[in-house]
Amino acid sequence: MAQQAALKKNPAAAKKKAKEEKLYPFKWEGKDRKGTKITGEIQGSNAALIKNQLRKQGILVTKINKKSTLFGKRAKKIKPLDIAFFTRQLATMMESGVPIIQAFEIIAEGAENPNMAQLVNEVKVDVAAGNTLADSLRQHPKYFDDLFCNLVESGEQSGRLESLLDRIATYKEKTEALKAKIKKAMTYPVSVVLVAVIVTAIMLLKVVPSFQDVFSSFGAELPSFTLFVIGLSEWLQAWWFVALIAIIVGGYIYGKAHTKSKKLRDAEDRALLKAPIVGDIIYQAAVARYARTLSTTFAAGVPLVEALDSVAGAAGNVVFYNAVMKIKEDVSAGSQLNFSMRATNVFPSLAVQMAGIGEESGNLDGMLEKVADYYEAEVDNKVDNLTTLLEPMIMCVLGVLVGGLIIAMYLPIFQLGNVV
Repeated sequence: MAQQAALKKNPAAAKKKAKEEKLYPFKWEGKDRKGTKITGEIQGSNAALIKNQLRKQGILVTKINKKSTLFGKRAKKIKPLDIAFFTRQLATMMESGVPIIQAFEIIAEGAENPNMAQLVNEVKVDVAAGNTLADSLRQHPKYFDDLFCNLVESGEQSGRLESLLDRIATYKEKTEALKAKIKKAMTYPVSVVLVAVIVTAIMLLKVVPSFQDVFSSFGAELPSFTLFVIGLSEWLQAWWFVALIAIIVGGYIYGKAHTKSKKLRDAEDRALLKAPIVGDIIYQAAVARYARTLSTTFAAGVPLVEALDSVAGAAGNVVFYNAVMKIKEDVSAGSQLNFSMRATNVFPSLAVQMAGIGEESGNLDGMLEKVADYYEAEVDNKVDNLTTLLEPMIMCVLGVLVGGLIIAMYLPIFQLGNVV
C-alpha cells in the first residue's frame, strides 16, 4: 500500500518503474503446506519477488530458474485477439467486484505471452499511480487505438466502465472473428494454387528432362504439345534463378510501395470490392464492421458526429472511409443518418432501412447491432459456400497443370505403340 501511495505521488517514478519491471518466465519447484511436491511456471521480474509471492500462497520454493527462450517458446507478438481476451477478462472481473489493480495482477500472472504480461503490468502501474484507465491505455497506441480509448473514457465518465468494457470485448471478438472468416476464404485457394505451381515447377525442372533423354533415342518427330512442354522446361532450367530473383524483387518492391503509397492501397481497396466472388464477401464484411462500430460507440454515449470519426477510422476500406466522412458532413449539417447513408450509394438498402427504423424508434444502436449480426451471418455462410465451390475449381486447375504435363510426357510413348 505504501508503495502504491508513493507511486501516486510521483507518476514519473511510476512510469520509470513500469519500464524497469520487465517480466520474465520462471519455472519453479516447491512444496505446499502438506509437503506435497508441486511445480509450475510464473511471470516475474526476479526470482526473489516470485519466491515471496509464492510464500504468501503457502508454497515453499525449493528450486527456481529463469525459463530459457533459446530452445523453448519465444515471446509472441501481441495480437488483436490477445487484446480482445484481455478486455473480456477485465470486464468479467470488474463486473464480479474485483478491484481493477487486483484484476490486472491476475491477468498478468495468467498470461502465457510474456509480452502481454509486460503490457498489462505497465498499464497496472500507470493506473496505480493515479491515472485514468483511458490515459493509461493511450500510452500504448500500438495495441489500443483511439476508438478503444475513447470508449473506455466514456465508460469512466459515465460510471458504466464494466458494461462498456463488456461491449468493447464483444466488439473486438466479433471483429476478429470476421477477419478470420475473410482470411479463411482467401487463404485456402491461394495456398492450394501455390502448391500446384511449386509442383509444376519441380516437374518441369526434374521430371521432364528425364523424359526428354528417353525421347531423344526415339528418332521420331514428337507431338507439338510435348515439344511445347520440353521448350518450357528448357527455358525454366536456363532461367529459373532469374525468375526466382524477379519474384523476390517484385514482392519486395510491391511491399515497399504498398507501405508508402496511399494511392496504391486505395486502388487495391476499390479493386477488392469489385473482385468476383471474394468482392461480395469483403463488401458485406465492411458493412458489418461499420454497423458494429457505430452501434458500440453510439451505445457508449458518444455523440453521433464524434462516433462517425471513430467509425471512419475502423472502416478498413477507403470506399467506406470516404462514405462515412460524407455521412459525417451531412449529419453535421442536420441531415438524418439514414438519408445520408442512402445518398452515398455505398450501403445496402437493408442497412439504410434499419438505420431509419432505429432513428424513428430511438433505438439506433439496437438496430445497427441487428444489421451487424445479419451481415456477419451472411459472411459466414458465403465463406462456407465459397469453400465448397472452390474445391472442384481447384481440382480443375490441378488437373490442367499436373495432368497436362503427364499427358505431354506420355503422348510420344502412345505414338510409339501405334507405330509398332
